[in-house]
Amino acid sequence: MPLALYALTAGAFGIGVTEFVIMGLLLEVGADFAVSIAAAGLLISGYALGVVVGAPVLTVLTARWPRKSVPLALMAIFVAGNAACALAPGYGFLMAARVLTALAHGTFFGVGSVVATGLVSPDRKASAIAVMFTGLTVANVLGVPLGTWIGQQFGWRATFGAVTLVGLAAFAVIAIFVPRDGRPSDAEDWRADLAAILRAPVLLGLVTTVLGYAGVFAVFTYIAPMLTRISGFDAAAVSPILLVFGGGLVVGNLVGGRFADRSVLAAVFGTLAALALVLASMTPGLRSPVAAVLLTGLLGAAGFATVAPLQMWVLSKAEGAGQNLASSLNIAAFNLGNAIGAWAGGMTIDHGPGLAFVPLMASLFPIAAVAVALMAATTSRRQARVCRSA
Repeated sequence: MPLALYALTAGAFGIGVTEFVIMGLLLEVGADFAVSIAAAGLLISGYALGVVVGAPVLTVLTARWPRKSVPLALMAIFVAGNAACALAPGYGFLMAARVLTALAHGTFFGVGSVVATGLVSPDRKASAIAVMFTGLTVANVLGVPLGTWIGQQFGWRATFGAVTLVGLAAFAVIAIFVPRDGRPSDAEDWRADLAAILRAPVLLGLVTTVLGYAGVFAVFTYIAPMLTRISGFDAAAVSPILLVFGGGLVVGNLVGGRFADRSVLAAVFGTLAALALVLASMTPGLRSPVAAVLLTGLLGAAGFATVAPLQMWVLSKAEGAGQNLASSLNIAAFNLGNAIGAWAGGMTIDHGPGLAFVPLMASLFPIAAVAVALMAATTSRRQARVCRSA
């Protein structure tokens, strides 16, 4: 794999830390601002909605920029947003800073996915996407547990200060290793791109992504209180257990990429089914500390095994025209799923059967995603037959 791909992976690492580290600090942030766990969980929803807005808007605005300028500008936004989080005087300011940080997220991964697939041979495209997304998995293996520990020892503001330094380092690595290229990141007209993605297979693919990841984040948003209040772990144990989750992410991400290289459609169905099974097992399993640790790792593996197949599927449905925009919108779809999942988990806690039943509720999302994926596959085959007969 070329060094430019690993430079993008470094940027993905920084973004992954700031997206996920808040999950391990919900109790600390909630206590500092005197808000409930569900209200603190909305910081995840706010970030996710920032990605949903920023992904298509910034992709269109930067469509004519040179390739190297796009990730550098996005990392600058990332650094500014995290510095604002560290200095936030209140809950509302922190929410606004999280949204600002999120604006860079979708376009970075969306444009990066297209660039990554162009750096390798056709039979390695899904693996190239998986390598770039490894930055997210490594962020969970190293960055999130370390950030959680820093927040518990020195305060959650220190965590965001450290993430700001990570962003500066990622900016430097991209500046050094990504070659200067005068070509724009997307040579297509955005209106043509929009027309390309407004076809049923692409839209159904985006809906599949939303539903699949809603299930992951309905649980992961509240993993710290689940481990402490249901499984009986001390707060200090949350950080080491997140290492297990991160290890699962690494394995699941790479396996999902290899699986998708063989058959994208089979990988989509298989990974979503595995995710539903893991989530359904967590409601009874969290009662046992040993099972809780094992299932946390399996949640990471099953959740991130879906990433490369879903991203590759939407790219394949876009069929050339509008791939940058389709890719960014799929990143937005992941994060819309994050926002819906965090909200649904909070509603289950505050107005439903409670914290212990969040995983069971969450399993309904990937089950629905399988149904939508089946509809998308059927629609694609029908359109293919129409094209051949014409």
